[in-house]
Amino acid sequence: MRVMAQMGMVMNLDKCIGCQTCSVTCKQAWTNRAGTEYVWFNNVETRPGQGYPRRYEDQEQWKGGWELTQRGRLQLKAGGRLKKLFGIFASPVQPELSDYYEPWTYDYSTLIEAPLGDDFPVARPKSLITGEDTKITWSANWDDNLAGTSQMGHLDPIVEKVRRESEEKIKFEFEQTFMFYLPRICEHCLNPSCMASCPSGAIYKREEDGIVLVDQDRCRGWRQCITGCPYKKIYFNHKSGKAEKCTFCYPRIEVGLPTVCAETCVGRLRYLGLFLYDADAVTEAASTPDPKDLYQAQMDVILDPSDPAVVNAAREQGIAEDWIEAAQRSPVHALAKKYRVALPLHPEYRTMPMVWYVPPLSPIVDLLREQGHDAEAPENLFGAIDSLRIPVEYLAELFTAGDTTIISEVLSKLAAMRSYMRDVSLGREGDASIPEAVGMSEEEMYEMYRLMAIAKYDERYVIPKAHAEDAHNLEEMGCSLDFDEGPGMGGSGPFGEASGGPVPVAVETFRALKNRQEGDTAASDEQLHGRVNLLNWDGNGTPSGMFPKRGADE
Repeated sequence: MRVMAQMGMVMNLDKCIGCQTCSVTCKQAWTNRAGTEYVWFNNVETRPGQGYPRRYEDQEQWKGGWELTQRGRLQLKAGGRLKKLFGIFASPVQPELSDYYEPWTYDYSTLIEAPLGDDFPVARPKSLITGEDTKITWSANWDDNLAGTSQMGHLDPIVEKVRRESEEKIKFEFEQTFMFYLPRICEHCLNPSCMASCPSGAIYKREEDGIVLVDQDRCRGWRQCITGCPYKKIYFNHKSGKAEKCTFCYPRIEVGLPTVCAETCVGRLRYLGLFLYDADAVTEAASTPDPKDLYQAQMDVILDPSDPAVVNAAREQGIAEDWIEAAQRSPVHALAKKYRVALPLHPEYRTMPMVWYVPPLSPIVDLLREQGHDAEAPENLFGAIDSLRIPVEYLAELFTAGDTTIISEVLSKLAAMRSYMRDVSLGREGDASIPEAVGMSEEEMYEMYRLMAIAKYDERYVIPKAHAEDAHNLEEMGCSLDFDEGPGMGGSGPFGEASGGPVPVAVETFRALKNRQEGDTAASDEQLHGRVNLLNWDGNGTPSGMFPKRGADE
């Protein structure tokens, strides 16, 4: 048994409101520069929907992840080394820009600088790739809140599969439709297919915490990693010619801070913590023949950090005491392994993902209440699990490779928690038969409720700090944002990747804000010529630039 540590994340989908705050803050922190306009390390998808990039889950088309050979050995779905070698100079099996979207901005200068006239100026959309006028037809959030689902919902690969198996399960009529939000980042897998796909060995998995990164010095832009990743969470920077991906905000993790997406999450639905796992068992677990058994195989790889044998083995492997303690207090281990209510995304890809999801339960309560039932009575909740507005089959295709039994068990636990805690909240004595019905004790059910509902900051984020003796090993010369002024801090230097090119509007804005915040005096009228500056206006009279100046002939 070779014990290793892995940072993981759990997201409670019952709490996600689709506000995209995590997406915007991640974008501003990590991909606010030339070449990454279309890149979203974090995005929130509305399900059902095609996702981002479009139909990324269709592995018959994109060939992502792993598959088993006739001998039962793991092989990349896109082909082995020989096939990769012959196709190294042409990689057609990957999304095109149209599958993402052509990033755009607006011609704001027309609005700001247009002369006085009878017509109202229009800010036309401009392509950030060509600089020409463009038409907006797709984006990273085009399916938001079921937009266009009545026409395009059938293009969701999971909808297609579930409909083939049961034609009546998913319909898009208004009274029968359903939706929930699915935030996605890189899965930082135990068995990453992107790493195995890279011909230059630029993608690596950190030994100390399992975070998967791209060494920018070694990356040669072959883009085989994009094909290999079944979640399509690796992107190509068309300016630098390098691959980039979610870094799990490792500079923050190393000092004990949560990722940007978790820190700014409005719904407090994200949990960060440490897993201990048996590295020697990963390949065997990923080679499990039946895809429906992959979830249990992944559970068996994750070790109990309170087991004395595991603790002793971890110490022998050099894992520090405070890291072992953090693994014992880890909320992600509790939700995924102890309570078994968090599930991996698409385990059938055989990558052993380390970002987990608590499936949504909310619509069942609304359905029962509308039918005149006590929406949180245990007999009603348990009896209606199979009648969820969100089909169990759809959730099973997302999280358990189609095994509806596991989904039903998880939803039953969540329903039991609601019913049991209602009595407690109303001052009544808790009904011990409710947790017993789902194989839990009253103490375990209350602990699970506290963690999922009212956990404090330090309970949701249990992140051990990096040790000073590991400082040299943690140096990342290949940071995907390795350029002047650091992450997202405004453009390259005179010899950087974007030298000689136009400066992105976002960078101009950032520098203007930076100069204003650091300046000792207010911005001068010369700097603001032709523009309205409400920030420095004292509220008296009319701010300079509010109305266009009339010429002498007027």
